[in-house]
Amino acid sequence: MRPIAFNLTGPGYQAHRDEIDGAIRGVLDASWFILGAQGEAFEREFAAYLGVPHAIGCNSGYDALVLALRALGIGAGDEVLTVAHTAVATAVAISATGATPVFCDIDPHTYVMDPADAARRVTGRTRAIVPVHLYGQSAPMGAIMDLAKAHRLKVVEDCAQSHGAKWEGRMTGTIGDAAAFSFYPTKNLGAFGDGGAVVTSDPEVARTAAMVRNYGWEPGRRYVSEVRGINSRLDEIQAAILSVRLRHLDAANAARGRLAAMYDSALAGIDGLQVPHRDPSSTHVFHLYVVRHPRRDQIVADLAALRIGTHVHYPMPVHRQPAYLDHGYAEGSLPITEQAAREIMSLPMYPELPEADVAAVVDAIGRSVTAAR
Repeated sequence: MRPIAFNLTGPGYQAHRDEIDGAIRGVLDASWFILGAQGEAFEREFAAYLGVPHAIGCNSGYDALVLALRALGIGAGDEVLTVAHTAVATAVAISATGATPVFCDIDPHTYVMDPADAARRVTGRTRAIVPVHLYGQSAPMGAIMDLAKAHRLKVVEDCAQSHGAKWEGRMTGTIGDAAAFSFYPTKNLGAFGDGGAVVTSDPEVARTAAMVRNYGWEPGRRYVSEVRGINSRLDEIQAAILSVRLRHLDAANAARGRLAAMYDSALAGIDGLQVPHRDPSSTHVFHLYVVRHPRRDQIVADLAALRIGTHVHYPMPVHRQPAYLDHGYAEGSLPITEQAAREIMSLPMYPELPEADVAAVVDAIGRSVTAAR
């Protein structure tokens, strides 16, 4: 049996090679590589795609979270509600502002923030919520925005895995006060290096984020730092590539949806296996296809023996990682999060994944589960 990769970025390049190569040549011919016309064009195009007035390109999704939080005034002494079932970058970004991440438990079916648990963790120091739209599906933004309104909290959506996803018909990233997107190469909208963006409908948040990303300089005015900034700029080559790939994002998401439907149908009869739950309020774009089984580790090992790539997103919740043990979360403090970490696994998923590979993955999982009975 030939190897089946968990994810491949090469096919996405090959599918649009001429367009991408032409965009790169355009940047090289212009020989302007930082904060130029290509970056401005992509910011306009991405904002228009989402339906917001402002997008501010930056160096990564992590930096986008930092910029968004800082632009909203979050800093030392503040608490920010988020989840521990996420990439650690979410918590690291909160910590980088001087604020403290407060971890909430998750919904047992969708794995996104449980608003009821979040409500129980609000204190007098809580200033913001960072809901994570996970695996391509939106967090429950209605309940989260109600919670934010009740306690006058800011909301920064973590959209690193939700390019093109919707909640009740609205694009993720357009519902809170600001949002952070990652363009890491494996994302639904991926660059060929690091990249990110802050999006917002608030002109002052956009202005502040644009200053902070570039040493605190007012746009168009060099060498005078109005605020204490950082260096986090989306380069022109990545912006040009992203402009090309944005034009094909909806088609790529549709391909992911078709593959997910194949998985759903074929996996439905396997004993003990849970396929992804669809929240009817959310349009899922399947950045990852995540299933669940109490014998996860054995299934992963069996697939690895067949050279089938899988991953676990995420094997150690943030609140149990060594760097965050001093936040006081004992084992068992987020029970749904911790159980999910023991049972979930991500199956191969990218837009160009051959249908035959989906069938082979399903067959291997079925044989693994059957063998253990």
